[in-house]
Amino acid sequence: MEFRLLGAVAVVTEAGGLPMGPVKRRSLLAALLLRANCPVPVGHLTAALWEEEPPARARGVIQGHVSQLRASLKGAGGAARGVELVTQGGAYVLRMPKDLLDVHRFEDLLAGAREQRGPAEAVTMYRQALSLWQGPALADVCPSQPLLAAARALEERRLAAVEQLAVGYARLGEHAGAVTVLCAEASAHPLRESLVAALMEALQRAGRRSEALDWFHRTRRLLADELGVDPGQELADAYAAALRGAEGDATRNAARDMTRAAAAVPVPCPATPTDVPLPADVPAAVPQPEVPDLLPRAPRGFHGRAAELAALSRAAVGEAPVCLVTGPAGVGKTALALHWAHQGRAGFPDGWLYADLRGFGDTGEPSLVEVLREFLLALGVARHRIPESANGAAALFRSLAADRRLLVVLDNARDSEQVRPLLPGGRRCVTVVTSRHRLAGLIVTDTARPVAVDVLGPKDGTMLLAKVLGTERVRAEPVAARVLAELCGGLPLALRVAAARLAQRPAWSLEAMAAELSDETRRLSLLDVEDTGVRAALHLTLQQLPRNVSHQFAHLGRHPGTHVDRYAAAALAGTDPAAAERCLERLAVAHLVTETASGRWTLHDLVRLYARSLDAGPSALKRVLDHYIATALAAMAAAEPGNEHDFPLPADYLPPAAVREFRDRSAAVAWYAAERDDLTLAVAAAHAAGLHARTWRIVLLLWPLIVWRVRDGWVPLLETALAAARDDADAHGESRVLNVLGWVLIEEGRTAEALTRLGAASALASRAGDLVAEANALIVLAVAQSALGSPDEAARGCERAVDLARTAGNRTTERLAMQHLARHRVDAGHWRQALDTANEALAFDDRSGTADVPRILLLMARGEALLGLAEETEGIRQLELAAREAESSGYEDGAVRALGALLRVSADPELRTRYDAAVARLTTRI
Repeated sequence: MEFRLLGAVAVVTEAGGLPMGPVKRRSLLAALLLRANCPVPVGHLTAALWEEEPPARARGVIQGHVSQLRASLKGAGGAARGVELVTQGGAYVLRMPKDLLDVHRFEDLLAGAREQRGPAEAVTMYRQALSLWQGPALADVCPSQPLLAAARALEERRLAAVEQLAVGYARLGEHAGAVTVLCAEASAHPLRESLVAALMEALQRAGRRSEALDWFHRTRRLLADELGVDPGQELADAYAAALRGAEGDATRNAARDMTRAAAAVPVPCPATPTDVPLPADVPAAVPQPEVPDLLPRAPRGFHGRAAELAALSRAAVGEAPVCLVTGPAGVGKTALALHWAHQGRAGFPDGWLYADLRGFGDTGEPSLVEVLREFLLALGVARHRIPESANGAAALFRSLAADRRLLVVLDNARDSEQVRPLLPGGRRCVTVVTSRHRLAGLIVTDTARPVAVDVLGPKDGTMLLAKVLGTERVRAEPVAARVLAELCGGLPLALRVAAARLAQRPAWSLEAMAAELSDETRRLSLLDVEDTGVRAALHLTLQQLPRNVSHQFAHLGRHPGTHVDRYAAAALAGTDPAAAERCLERLAVAHLVTETASGRWTLHDLVRLYARSLDAGPSALKRVLDHYIATALAAMAAAEPGNEHDFPLPADYLPPAAVREFRDRSAAVAWYAAERDDLTLAVAAAHAAGLHARTWRIVLLLWPLIVWRVRDGWVPLLETALAAARDDADAHGESRVLNVLGWVLIEEGRTAEALTRLGAASALASRAGDLVAEANALIVLAVAQSALGSPDEAARGCERAVDLARTAGNRTTERLAMQHLARHRVDAGHWRQALDTANEALAFDDRSGTADVPRILLLMARGEALLGLAEETEGIRQLELAAREAESSGYEDGAVRALGALLRVSADPELRTRYDAAVARLTTRI
C-alpha cells in the first residue's frame, strides 16, 4: 500500500488505485497524511475541506467521510500494513508506517543525498527523490488555504531539490546535465532568482556564456516590469561572473551550495496540536509566493449543472482554450463559471483573474485599459509601469501570461470585440467568457467552445431551494417546493431570492409562499427573463427585511455608479457609515448585494433596476454627489498638498456624516484609482440631473488622477464640466475647467485648440478677479506659446503670472510660474535672466531629497543657463544633480531631459547608458 501526495492524492495497492470518492474525501485524506501519526483536530479538518464559510453540519460531513475512508482502508487490507484511522478525543489520527507516504520517502531521499560525500551518489538520490513527483502536489483537493499553503511549501522543497541536483551535476563536471535540469524550471519560475543564477552559472561552465547573459537581461527586465525591483545579490554575482568569463569565487559558490543544501528538520508531533497549522512538517520559514486572485467568492448554495460543468471542463482542454458560457439573463452563467473556477483552482497555480465587463448593465462598461490595468496590477506590475494605451497594456498582459498557467474569467461580455483584447494567449491559460449573446464571432476567430446554460428543471430547482433552506424543510413540503420551483421558472436568481425570504421566516411554509407567488401579476413578472423578471420576488424579499435595511436598499438604487462603500451608502441613505455597513451586510445575506472586495458592494443588474423603482426621496443623489466632493477634497489634500482647489462648496451642499481619511498620498491615489469609474458616472448623473455646480466641481477634484494619467482621454469629461460651469454661470469654475482642459489638449498634441481654451480661461479669471486662476491660465498658455515657437511671448506671460501670484500671496503658484519663466528664458537664450530666475525660485525653500518635480526642472534650467554662460563645470554639476534626483524619484521624463542636456556637452559612455535606460523606462511606462 502506498499513499501519494506528490501529484494527485491517491492510495495505491497491489490491486491498483483505491477509489477516493468526492473531492472533500480526498482533501480529508490529504490533511490527515500531512500530519500522519499526529492528532488532527476537527477544526483543522474543517479549514482544509471548505475554502469559504463551512456549513452548519460540517462536523457531520467530516464524520461521514471519515467513516467511508476508514472502511476503504480496512477493505484494502490497511490493518495488515499497520494503517489505521482512529478517533482520539476531538481529533482523528491516521496511524501508518511513514515509509508508505511518498512525501516521507522524498524527504528521506533528500536527507540521504545531503549525507553523501560523493556527488555521483548524491545525484542518484536526488533524481530518485524527484521521480516520486507525478504532477503538482495535492493537485485535486479542495482549494482551501491550509492545503494550498501545504502544496506551495512542497513545491518549494521540490525546487530546492532541483537546485541541489544541479549542484551535484556541476560537481561531476556534467554541466550540460545541470543546464537541462535548471532550464525547464527557470522557464516555469522566471522570477525565482536562485534558479536563474544557478542556470547562468551552469551555462557559463558549459561554455555558453552568451546564453547566460541573455538569461540575466531577460530576468532583470521581468523583475523590473512585474515587481519594480532590481536583481538581488546572487543574480548580480552570477552576472558579474559571466561577464568575467570566470567560474566565480569558490568560497561564494561553496557558501551558496551549503545554503541550497540546507533543509528544515520536520517538526515533531506536538502534544497539543490545536494551535499548529496544517501541514506541521512544513517549515514556517519557507516563503509563500503571491498568486494573483481576483475571483469573487464561490457562489453559495450552488446545485446541479453537472452536465454544464462537465461540458465546461471538456471545453477547457487543449491549447489556450476559450470557453463561452451563454444563456438568458438571470440563468446562472456567472454562478456556473465561478463554481467551476473555484473547483479547479488547483489546476491554475499561477493565478485567477476576473473582470465584470458589464455588457448588459445600464451603468456603463469598464474601459479596456481599466480592465487590463487591474489584471496587470494583480500580476505584480508596478502601477507606474503599466502602459497608458490599450494596445500597450494588452501586449504586456499577453507577454506576462505567455508562460503562466492562468484562469481568466470575463463576465457579462457584450460582444466578441469587447473580449478579444483581453484574451491572455498563453498556451496553458484558460479563458471563460459569459454572455447573454452567443458571440458567434468569437467562435469563428478564436475557436471559442460554447457551453449553453438554460433554466433549471423542476428537480434541480427544488434541490437549489434545499441547498439554501435546508434539506429537512424542503422534504417536509415536497409538493410545495416543486410548485415554487415551477413558479420561479427555474431561474436561479429568482429561486435564490425566494429562498432568502423563506430563510428569514423559518415558521413560514413553502406552501404559503407558493400561494403568494400564484398571484398572476407577480408570477408573470417573475417568469419574465427580461430585466424586470425578478421584480415580484425582490419585492417579497424586501418586505421581510427590517425597515432600516429596506430604507438603505431603496437608496442604493440612486447610486450613479456600480460599487458602493459604507461611506457612499451612508450618504445615500442619510445615515452614518457604521449603520450603513450593518445594512449592507444584511442585504448581502439576502443576496440583494454582493461584496466583491473587502468593504465594496455591488448590486446585480436586475436588482439595481428594481431598487431604482423604489421611492428614495429627492435628496439621495445630491447627498452621494456631495459625499464624493468631500472625499475627493480629502484625497486631494493627501495626494497634492499645497495644490488643493479653493473654490466654495455648492450653496445647497449637504455635508456627509463622516468622510474617509487618507493616511498618505498612496492611499489617496489608490482611492482615486478604485473610484474612477464611479466618479465618472457620478459626473454624468449630476449633469443629467441639472446639478451643474456639483458636476464641474467633481471633475476638477479629479485633478490628481488627471495628472497621473494625463493621456487617458479626459477631454470629453472636461467638456462636460465646462458646459456645467457655464450653465452654473460660475466664471471662477469655468476658468479653472478651461485651464485644465487646455493643459490636457497640449499634452494630447492639440496645441491650437488649447490656445483658444487658455485664452478664454485667462480672460474669465481676469474679469472675475481670480488672481490665482489667471496666473495658472497664463502659465499653461505660455506652455502652448512656447510649443508653437514663441518663447519670448511665453516668458512675458509667465512674468505676468509671477506678479499675479505675488499679489495674491500664493507662494506655490509663484514658484510654479518662476519655474516656467526660467525654462522659457533658457529656450530664448536669455542665459543670465534664466539663471537669476531659477536661483530665486530655488531659494524659496529647501526641497532637496524629495520627489519635487518643480525643483528638478529648476535645477535643469539653472544648469543649462550656466552652460550658456560658459560656466561648464558648474552647469554640468547642476544638470547631474537634476538627473540624479529625477532618476531616484522615478521622474523618467525629467531624467531623459537632464541626461539629454548633459550628453550635448559630454560624451561620457555612462551618461549614454543612463540616458538609454531612462528612455526605455519612459517608453515602457507610456
